[in-house]
Amino acid sequence: MHEMGIVSGILTASVESAARENATRINEIRIRVGELTEIVDDALHFAFEALSPGTLAEGATLVVERVPGRSRCVECGTTFNHGRFDVECPSCKNYFCELVEGRELEIESIDIDLPDGAEAGERS
Repeated sequence: MHEMGIVSGILTASVESAARENATRINEIRIRVGELTEIVDDALHFAFEALSPGTLAEGATLVVERVPGRSRCVECGTTFNHGRFDVECPSCKNYFCELVEGRELEIESIDIDLPDGAEAGERS
């Protein structure tokens, strides 16, 4: 399950970022995952539940935002949404297209608690 490695990296980066801000806790980690990746949401959540205890993210929520596949036709310039196997320009029926979105895997934001009791803030 490569999701364990992915979540391990997300947790490491999030905890390091929160620690730089002197956070006392991570409340939420929001990530963006492209629809064209082979990453499964349930596996991400399972891995997060397994790996977050004992870290600043223990008890935090992992929010996964899915990004649809989107390409630009190299022939006519049309930009369109698509799935994994239907990358055909709806305008000119060309199959030669440049991927614009859909393979992302990134941390969008981290919601933390600060030590001085200040309101939790979002950090990107």
